[in-house]
Amino acid sequence: MCGIIAYVGRQQALPILLNGLKRLEYRGYDSAGIAVMNPDLTIFKKKGKVINLEEHANANSIDSTIGMGHTRWATHGEPCDRNSHPHLSDNKKLAIIHNGIIENYATLKKELQSKGHIFDSDTDSEVLIHFIEDIQENLRCSLEDAVRIALTRVTGAYAIVVMSQDDPDLLIAARKSSPLIVGIGKNEFFLASDATPIIEYTNQVVYLKDFEVAIIKNGKLTLTDLENNIHDTYIKELDIELAAIEKGNFEHYMLKEIFEQPSTIFDCMRGRLLLEDKKVYLGGIREYIDQLSNAKRIVIIACGTSLHAGMVARYLFEEICRVPVEVEYASEFRYGNPVIRDGDVVIAISQSGETADTLVAIEKAKEMGAIILGVCNVVGSSIPRASHAGVYTHAGAEIGVASTKAFTAQLTVLYLIALQVAKEKGTIDNERFKKLITELDLIPEKVQQILENSYIAQSLASLYMDAKSMIYLGRGYNFPIALEGALKIKEISYIHAEGYPAAEMKHGPIALIDEEMPVVFIATKDHTYEKIVSNIQEVKARKGKVIAVVNEGDDVVKHLADHVMEIPETDPLLTPLLAVIPLQLFAYYTGVLKGCNVDQPRNLAKSVTVE
Repeated sequence: MCGIIAYVGRQQALPILLNGLKRLEYRGYDSAGIAVMNPDLTIFKKKGKVINLEEHANANSIDSTIGMGHTRWATHGEPCDRNSHPHLSDNKKLAIIHNGIIENYATLKKELQSKGHIFDSDTDSEVLIHFIEDIQENLRCSLEDAVRIALTRVTGAYAIVVMSQDDPDLLIAARKSSPLIVGIGKNEFFLASDATPIIEYTNQVVYLKDFEVAIIKNGKLTLTDLENNIHDTYIKELDIELAAIEKGNFEHYMLKEIFEQPSTIFDCMRGRLLLEDKKVYLGGIREYIDQLSNAKRIVIIACGTSLHAGMVARYLFEEICRVPVEVEYASEFRYGNPVIRDGDVVIAISQSGETADTLVAIEKAKEMGAIILGVCNVVGSSIPRASHAGVYTHAGAEIGVASTKAFTAQLTVLYLIALQVAKEKGTIDNERFKKLITELDLIPEKVQQILENSYIAQSLASLYMDAKSMIYLGRGYNFPIALEGALKIKEISYIHAEGYPAAEMKHGPIALIDEEMPVVFIATKDHTYEKIVSNIQEVKARKGKVIAVVNEGDDVVKHLADHVMEIPETDPLLTPLLAVIPLQLFAYYTGVLKGCNVDQPRNLAKSVTVE
């Protein structure tokens, strides 16, 4: 969602803000803007890419050591210059940038209009800064107090930064249900919605908690709550390097992240998969291993790609842990009337750890007495803090909007959790356990083998880049991979695609098959293999084009299919970790050949921090 960067210190603010906004582009946005003191409050904002804003701002001479910048993803009001952030108060002396949604903005706007306030945009964010100004003038209080009071009266989610022309060394920030961090340098401070725009300046950060207010004034940081109680400042060190957020020699972040998967999967297992000791140990869930092992039911909640990882986990937990599992869209969980019983465990999966729908679902499940385990990539994010326990995936920063390495990292962690629980429960025998951990240990090198043949996916992309629609089919563990493959081709190339269990093809989708319809099968060798072969024959009988992901040396499907992408043999349980790789590559190369922005697909945001 929206990106936030702010700076106050000894350096020129403009280059830091513009560089920060470029770092935040991966989150998805439709416009960008900055505010600086020059010497009065000066704002530049433009619809479109940051480069448009950069050209506009650099055309003016700006000398300022304080400022803030924003990339907007439209919620209230269409993408245009006037709806871009920052927004000004009625007297034009206060400015705000905001990530989130103010749900009662319409009521506040009507009240403020009755007092004579005139609004220049259609956004809820502008209403908030007018409201802060109104409180400050009517109560004759400090700006800090006006911000606190305003935030007690608004409903919704927010991460905000406020500047004042009358107090040119002051930055005020606050958060609720939307991420915001404070970076601490030498005689300088940074504010950002994540670490990417500030890592090259400092690795010392403070993660703001919900309802905390950060006041940076006269070179000092003060944290309070909305009642003005002082909070202690806990400084943490970022575990991320600048190289991790740069493309290196790759043309796109997405390709870099696909090719990082041998190392990211290995990093997920390092220190956790103890092959010599024949054990799996995850310290993050040790305290709750009894509850997890004795769970009467596991409920997995997630969105998008993370949901597909959860669907694979459902098969896994049921097979080797012998516990019933339900997988729920987090966005639907809170609006239903879910049944959570004593002894149920909820596993929440999120790359960013900030997914709004998943956070709300967690809150609801906790209220009903569930134990919450988080599986997240971003250290210090909201979902790990809201969970009772959990496991980080350690995939490193994922800049490409379409998740690749984060997905396989999630899968790896879920395999490790299931194996540890199964061993603890005694639902897996020693021989099977040993075989699975041995095969899991080999997955990184097998992923590397697939990547060395990436040219195959590239050549197929050139053949099918003009397709109007595609169908992806798989069975068992590979059904969620069919869904993930279809999602990737939609996200990256804008080709319509649907994923189905292969057996469901006869219940409707088969009506779509003709000589123009490419059908992608995950046809690896497991107990459903013969059924998949029959499904392929049904498609070929109707002149459909078949692309199949197969095990190396499979001559049966190779003879039937129009094209194949091979993966090494592994235990059928672990096939999803390999089968997804050629589908990621196929989607990437298709998008590139079509001229799509594969790192920042249209209308998509990396981290969906509003419902």
